[in-house]
Amino acid sequence: MNKTGAAIIGCGAIFPLHADAIAELEDAELRLVVDIDPNKAEAAAQRYGCEAAADYMQLLHREDIQVIHLCTPHDRHAEMAVKLLAAGKHVLTEKPLADNPASAQAMLEAARDSKGQLGVTFQNRYNEASQRIYEYITSSELGNLLCMKGIVTWRRDCSYYRSAAWRGKWATEGGGLLINQAIHTLDLLQWFGGEISSVKGSVTADMLEDEIEVEDTAHARIEFSSGASALFYGSNAYGTDSPVELEIVFEHGVLNQRHGSLYLRKDGQETKLCEPPRTHSKGKSYWGTSHRKLIADFYRHVRENKPFWINGEEGIKALQLIACLYDDTRNRRGLRYPPVR
Repeated sequence: MNKTGAAIIGCGAIFPLHADAIAELEDAELRLVVDIDPNKAEAAAQRYGCEAAADYMQLLHREDIQVIHLCTPHDRHAEMAVKLLAAGKHVLTEKPLADNPASAQAMLEAARDSKGQLGVTFQNRYNEASQRIYEYITSSELGNLLCMKGIVTWRRDCSYYRSAAWRGKWATEGGGLLINQAIHTLDLLQWFGGEISSVKGSVTADMLEDEIEVEDTAHARIEFSSGASALFYGSNAYGTDSPVELEIVFEHGVLNQRHGSLYLRKDGQETKLCEPPRTHSKGKSYWGTSHRKLIADFYRHVRENKPFWINGEEGIKALQLIACLYDDTRNRRGLRYPPVR
């Protein structure tokens, strides 16, 4: 069997999820890992039995490597992806697509001119609960979608931001809570809701204003062209990492995601529709465990020469939503207190 050759750029916290997922594929092989820290690259290479390098540019000329995973800081995604796509490589990038919409747009243009595909790792779309919610929306079994809410309450303290120099800075991370942690939930809300007609909200640094440049807390109201709406609240200032909460309200029923399980409330009764896998799955349960599913699906699309569905056009939507929230915060005058009577 001719295996698809793979490489991963970036050997940080998210690296093992990608490397382990590749190892589980019968028709793929991890052949090179890249990190600007040679010690990290060598350690990763020894663990997975492949080559190590400090410069990703050699990938442009490696005919035995077809798929490149980007697990780097956000500000490196666009530069690397544009060059790799120009060389005809398939690129699967971790979220966000880029650190800002303009850089993301450059990636989309490179993908349109490339023989390779561009995919974005929004693995929570592959969670069973997410799939079931989407099925209810598209089937109209419960009537029209009316409104939604998504809540993300996690904890990222000073030690988290100090563990990597790129975190907590506009220039390298492109934002905070919204672009790094809550982007998965925002992606689900926009995937469920469809075309967005307006966004209002604000971001603040409630806990770490003296530690980071970016936000640790945010809220938003999103209106969709269909007439549905969504409320979002997220914070990294909580005391622990809680499971994401979702509520999807239809004309004839309500779906609730709690602790990864999905429940349907209809006619005064609540029914559990699905729950997280009981078997061990790599990944953190509070944000989803479907990296393996997404990565396997990306390789299947590459192998069959079919367009991957979470492509650049899909990946930029959540980034544009987040950019609107940052702009809304910068531009709004805010409410006066006490109110004028």
